Amino acid sequence: MMRYFDACVRNGRLTLDEPTDLPEGTVLELVSADDVLANGGDLLDLEERAELARDLEASFAEGDEGKLIDADDALRALRETQADG
Repeated sequence: MMRYFDACVRNGRLTLDEPTDLPEGTVLELVSADDVLANGGDLLDLEERAELARDLEASFAEGDEGKLIDADDALRALRETQADG
């Protein structure tokens, strides 16, 4: 699971705006939100973006075929999976 943290610059240093339980010495890759938005709003490369487009097309096709899953049911199942693992 990918985790996101908000940080800001104070006196030339990046500081987290929230507590974290990350282990001492953990290295994080930080990317400016402005840079992400200026480059299309995500960090996908061309191959990843093409894969996303294929997945979305398949999902729309499933919807057209009536193979939808109720969002509340899907979220409930996801929460149960996270609680078990």
